[in-house]
Amino acid sequence: MNETNAELYNRSASDWQRTEPILLSDFTARPFVLSWCEPIEGQRVLDLGCGEGYIARQLKKRGAAHVEGIDITPEMIAGAIATEQADPLGIHYQVGDASQLSGLDDQEFDLVIAVFLFNYVDREQMTSIMKKVLRILRREGRFIFSVPHPCFAFLHEEQPPFYFQRNGAGYFSGRDEVFEGRIWRRDGTDVPVRCVHKTLDDYFNSLAAAGFTALPAIRELYPQPEHLEMDPDFFASLEDKPLHLAFNIVS
Repeated sequence: MNETNAELYNRSASDWQRTEPILLSDFTARPFVLSWCEPIEGQRVLDLGCGEGYIARQLKKRGAAHVEGIDITPEMIAGAIATEQADPLGIHYQVGDASQLSGLDDQEFDLVIAVFLFNYVDREQMTSIMKKVLRILRREGRFIFSVPHPCFAFLHEEQPPFYFQRNGAGYFSGRDEVFEGRIWRRDGTDVPVRCVHKTLDDYFNSLAAAGFTALPAIRELYPQPEHLEMDPDFFASLEDKPLHLAFNIVS
């Protein structure tokens, strides 16, 4: 991994800027994550790895009382702040590392979300972040996160509209190896993505090691009939394949 995560997204930040669904995962993952965040009215929310604020803005519009966004990429945060200045919603954004949350108080948030954050860190870093999330969540608070499905790279060819290069790595032997990839927008633009590979076990084990004791709800996400009807050329190659995995756990 010659390029850091921040460098990767600094150079592609403009291609992520959006006010409506354009990326594959804006259709196949983010709407479900948002539905799982309900009820959101009056909640204090932290969006870890917020990018340019696409999800944070929707949570605030759905009635969240307070929304903060943290991302390691300065250009992404600059885009989020520019959108906030153009259309003020009262969201606070800052450049920061998800593994460094010491500036946040214990039990400060009702909901913490991390949409495609953990695919950029290894197992040890993921466990460390989850421990910090548990500290800042209020009792009975919710932690919702999504990741690429651990099986996806092993089931799909390296072709549009989404892929990861596993370079011969095995499902178990490839733990913590970096799979570089691309994901497409419906306008034909492709943007870089990355997955530090983890197995399904690893997510459960990290949650337990972090101190979460409840059993998480999980959902495998894949193209729905309405996606295939909307744009068969774009979605058809991913039909019946597990693209993403979403977790919802109570503190």
